[in-house]
Amino acid sequence: YNEEMEQCALDYAAYVLELVEEAKKTCKDPVVLIEQRLDFSRFVKDGFGTGDCVIIADGTLHIVDYKHGRGVLVEADDNPQMKLYALGALELFDCIYDIDTVSMTIYQPRRSNVSTFTIPKDELYEWADQVLAPTAELAFNGDGEYHCGEWCQFCKAKADCRERANANMELAKFEFR
Repeated sequence: YNEEMEQCALDYAAYVLELVEEAKKTCKDPVVLIEQRLDFSRFVKDGFGTGDCVIIADGTLHIVDYKHGRGVLVEADDNPQMKLYALGALELFDCIYDIDTVSMTIYQPRRSNVSTFTIPKDELYEWADQVLAPTAELAFNGDGEYHCGEWCQFCKAKADCRERANANMELAKFEFR
């Protein structure tokens, strides 16, 4: 705990309350869920995550993800993690509420970053069926292509990944020159 963390939390809560007030303009009783488990295993075997904040209002599903880190700027635009969370929320609520638009926000106070991406529900499902599910199946089966990149810093398998080791060996060649 420190004062900066408390201020970030207070600002995040205020931001969520603003979203709720905005939702109340078109919906008298929006649903607000905090730390909601979101299961997207229909598209990614054993896939789940936790939505920091899920707001359901007439026609709109809004996912907010709090990122406390300062090191890596995270944008919401076409963000796969956010899309996975949105799919998980749709799995829970699409049959209950008439959702047609999905809005996803990254709230990253230590980078002064609030980034929002909005997509029609049908486009999100299209991505899930045509891109996500086939790619996830390949990955789960150990097939497909491996790619090393900046995302590796968050990967649980980075210590054992052959592709990352090969990329590091290529970098090491420059060091030895």
